[in-house]
Amino acid sequence: MAETLGSLCDKLTIVKLKQWHSEDDRLKSLAAQEKQLQEEINEFISAAIAGQIPSDRLTFASNKVYKKEGNYVPDIGGSIGEIFSELAKVNCNLWHEQEKVYEFEKVAVTEKDQVVKQLAILNLQRNKCIDGIDKNFQALVEKLGYHKE
Repeated sequence: MAETLGSLCDKLTIVKLKQWHSEDDRLKSLAAQEKQLQEEINEFISAAIAGQIPSDRLTFASNKVYKKEGNYVPDIGGSIGEIFSELAKVNCNLWHEQEKVYEFEKVAVTEKDQVVKQLAILNLQRNKCIDGIDKNFQALVEKLGYHKE
């Protein structure tokens, strides 16, 4: 996947979740990953503002193909910061839903379909957040005139 601001933000939220849930030697490695992602985000933004990234490369739509009927995913709106916050929340929810799958045999038979469905919906929300960050950033860069055609 091509890197975009949204995909980098997504990776950073996942690293933060891993840090929150870790209490061992992984914390040092995760701290290094966090720092690297922060630097990549800063470099990406700087390069976009400097016109070093063509406007059409600031987004990479997920183009999810799925049956929309019965799979309602709310629209994501707001500023980059608001969508980033929503992405963090969605990834937290996704983390906890995924935890159920690791011991799927303990999930009641009557709840298994709901767990799988919730994972799918949360992944769709996650992709909408990533796309929303990218589209907002692209619009901002274009509005300010910091882009290459």
